[in-house]
Amino acid sequence: MNLRPLRLAANAELVSLILLLANLATVHLKPVSSLMGPAHGCAYLVVIAATWRIEGAGATTKATAVLPGIGGLLALRQFTAGAGHSRRQ
Repeated sequence: MNLRPLRLAANAELVSLILLLANLATVHLKPVSSLMGPAHGCAYLVVIAATWRIEGAGATTKATAVLPGIGGLLALRQFTAGAGHSRRQ
């Protein structure tokens, strides 16, 4: 089970969300929003796809990955804790 793509996408998703919210709370520069919005959306979709492609991902792990911002990191935590694997096969 290779978690590297999920790890990269989860970190990119969280960082891009933080940058988007910081931009919104401060100066709200349109170029920053134009760059980080699509980057966040792409990272979000990659997190979901990477989680769903991992064999043995349980329904809870797949549902967790759909949470915006922290879902990827929570799904990673479930995989590394061993809770991401379903016992029924």
